[in-house]
Amino acid sequence: MRLTILINGSDPTVNHDYAVLWLDTDEHRWSREAHEGIDLPPGGDLRDVDGVTMLCAPSADAPLCTLRGLSVDRRQRVSSAEGAAAWASSPARRPATGFWRLQAVDRQTVHAEHRLFGG
Repeated sequence: MRLTILINGSDPTVNHDYAVLWLDTDEHRWSREAHEGIDLPPGGDLRDVDGVTMLCAPSADAPLCTLRGLSVDRRQRVSSAEGAAAWASSPARRPATGFWRLQAVDRQTVHAEHRLFGG
């Protein structure tokens, strides 16, 4: 299953920073599809620990971004449509907070010509 997530700063009417991410819950990978101001790498590993989804760099343990309240159960049910997000902001890599919102859920199995999340 693939989720499309939008991450915004704490007040999107003033701060227009955002990131649009695809989360592949089958492959446990994520990719950045668009962004402005929220500087995440192009993709990495996806971990879910106690209702906190962690976006990590490939083969890294420390999260680059956390999404609180987002988890997917074995029956592909998503726990929430929005919640709190935290990441390190550039250039000083200071902690930043905002919100994530679920934009789309794709439950279809995708058989692409080239694997998007090839390892």
